[in-house]
Amino acid sequence: MHRLLLLGYFWLLTASTVSSIFQRPTGSPAPPRLQYLLEPLHSTVHTQRGATATLPCVLRTLPRNYRVKWSKVEPANYRESIIIITNGLYHKNYGPLSPRVRLRHSHRYDASLTITDVALEDEGRYRCQLVNGLDDESVSLTLHLEGVVFPYQPSNGRYKFNYHEAKRACEQQDSRLATYQQLYKAWTEGLDWCNAGWILDGTVHYPIINSREPCGGRLLLPGVRTYGAKDKQKDRFDAFCFTSALQGQVYFIRGHLNFKEAGQACRNHGAAIAKVGQLYSAWKFSRLDRCDGGWLADGSVRYPITTPRERCGGLPDPGVRSFGFPSKEMRTYGTYCFVG
Repeated sequence: MHRLLLLGYFWLLTASTVSSIFQRPTGSPAPPRLQYLLEPLHSTVHTQRGATATLPCVLRTLPRNYRVKWSKVEPANYRESIIIITNGLYHKNYGPLSPRVRLRHSHRYDASLTITDVALEDEGRYRCQLVNGLDDESVSLTLHLEGVVFPYQPSNGRYKFNYHEAKRACEQQDSRLATYQQLYKAWTEGLDWCNAGWILDGTVHYPIINSREPCGGRLLLPGVRTYGAKDKQKDRFDAFCFTSALQGQVYFIRGHLNFKEAGQACRNHGAAIAKVGQLYSAWKFSRLDRCDGGWLADGSVRYPITTPRERCGGLPDPGVRSFGFPSKEMRTYGTYCFVG
């Protein structure tokens, strides 16, 4: 009897706690309604690298004295970087985005931000803030790049990168460190990888579809497993890189080439030996499908498969397969070239 009473009390206490989390306290003010800015119909703008994207910000009326300030929230340090400030007549651009941004200004109430030649680092959250004395208000929008996440490790084995080395390694392969949102989306699309890797905010994760012993055990549910924030200088892991659409083409040259000959073969065609991110992009967006292993710029040998088949690795899922980092003197493979 006492046990039933105790369980009942625990249930009431738990229900009360959950209710207090999800209900706004009586008398607490509702979020202020926007007076001057229109709520955007869609808070996420989808685009690809190299495209032109516009983030909407429209005023319903013009205050007597006002400014509109656009800024970007940087995921690596959660700081806001100012992009542009306007008073409706004049504007000033700031920061590295300065050469590629302008106000759309299709009518006098339009303060929308247009970004040309969208780059990988442009993805993220933006804020359009109306500064009007005590009546400041803002809307937040997300610029989302369609792309692909891939795990990356160097030729000398796994868990060799500190954070800064991982960031540089991704950039050298025509990509950048993935955000958590990008990694999570890749997991929902089938990314299953047992090695932990850095992402852009300095935390470490690995995505698991099929729970298994070497990857946390069979009892843990599938998901994006996390090690949390780690020391960016001392701790060492792999990297999760993100890339988007190419402004160019990846193609294969058949042959029995060593690494040096592979690079020369691409240069003979007015191209460069492809980077890992470029091969992933061609696989994702151009559906490049070849059963031939080819050299890449980092000294690895890989091949892209969009239609899995028995004699192309035998794996049931599409993907970019890897032969690792063979000796650069081997004359066994062709090469993948990139021309912009």
